[in-house]
Amino acid sequence: MSSSKTTSRRNFLKGSATVVGATLAGGLTIARSAHAAGSDVIKVVLIGAGGRGTGAVSQQMNADKNVKLIAIADAFETKAKAAAEKLKKRYPDQVDVPPSCIFSGLDAYRKALDNDADLATIATPPGFRPQQYKAAIEAGKHVFMEKPCCVDGPGYKILMEANKLADQKGLFVRVGLQRRHQPNYMETIKRIHDGAIGRVLFTRVYWNGGGIWNRRRQKLAETLGREPTEMEYQVWNWYHFCWLSGDNICEQHIHNIDIGNWVQDAHPVEANGMGGCTARYLGENKGTGQIFDHHFVEFTYANGAKMFSQCRHMKGCWNSVSEAAHGTKGTSNCSGAIEGENPWRYRGPGVSGHQQEQTDLIADLRAGRRGQNEGYYGATSSMTSVLGRLANYSGKVIKWEDAVEKGVSEFPEVLEWDAPAPVQKNEEGDYPIPLPGIYNPFVS
Repeated sequence: MSSSKTTSRRNFLKGSATVVGATLAGGLTIARSAHAAGSDVIKVVLIGAGGRGTGAVSQQMNADKNVKLIAIADAFETKAKAAAEKLKKRYPDQVDVPPSCIFSGLDAYRKALDNDADLATIATPPGFRPQQYKAAIEAGKHVFMEKPCCVDGPGYKILMEANKLADQKGLFVRVGLQRRHQPNYMETIKRIHDGAIGRVLFTRVYWNGGGIWNRRRQKLAETLGREPTEMEYQVWNWYHFCWLSGDNICEQHIHNIDIGNWVQDAHPVEANGMGGCTARYLGENKGTGQIFDHHFVEFTYANGAKMFSQCRHMKGCWNSVSEAAHGTKGTSNCSGAIEGENPWRYRGPGVSGHQQEQTDLIADLRAGRRGQNEGYYGATSSMTSVLGRLANYSGKVIKWEDAVEKGVSEFPEVLEWDAPAPVQKNEEGDYPIPLPGIYNPFVS
């Protein structure tokens, strides 16, 4: 990436801080400190109409029959229209999205936020989320935002400034780290915090599985009726590009990393690790992306405790999606069991975390219980995942403060369909994959 790209994001951050400062100096009113107690309808706009976005708004409508979807935005018109049709069929009395409120394009989120909605549900590719979250808060909307919330240090800074503004405006912010809303995790980690396993020495966190989708360029060409631009292809196949997904250590493994941070009630101060790409882009997948397919990270916290992290996308290998905490008095799986001096088993009800987080959000909006601004731990766990990625891409020990303050922007300088994409193929027709020992996380 060019230095102008870094400058562009730096200027964006400077402008963001100026706007926030001017707003506060002018006497910011508390807008939507909770959903209006006397209002029957909670109006929602969906930004990002993929499977997780449509799933989130479905769960919001499941939670309360007076939740109404009034607008949909997506980068691709076909996805926005398909989501509107699908949701209308399933929730005929709760979806009121006329054609004039179906928006597409890279600026579609701004048009959706212009609507008189109470809640913005943001489930676009992660690279877009810092700017869209900031815009939603500035527009005075409560926010549900999927994880991860950023893919780089500059994005983390945008999130943290927007979190402060949300606090000033009294806005509800919830993040899609659903384990935080599951009673088995909540009770177990409370007991860990209360000393059930003694002083926590280290945690182990895993998301090892077979892999994820890879969308073909030809399918997009058929959808568009023409050859896509490179920017269109990368946004379409977003998981496979670091500027959009943050790599699978951010996009997926954040769930487990967040548990490690929750157990420690802190973020790491440094990380070192190793990783690479050995199988993801072989065969028919050649030339379709640039992210690693395996990561291992040793995170270190300020108190000396460690978090050992694994994530892998490879078929035929050992799979595990789990967490464990090890202390001076015992161990725990973090989700319902403690062994050692204070053995315990969770006996309460099981819930769907995805549904429960939306049930809690809607109930809290109704009752005016703002509670915790989840944007803070969403940002911190997202940045922890970024820290791990930078350590693995570089093969170096990376400090938290360096990753935040010196980390470069992954975002394109110009975000338009016909603008140059941030990643370009090499002469062999492959996208460049970071090489440990050569990659420099602090140079564009």
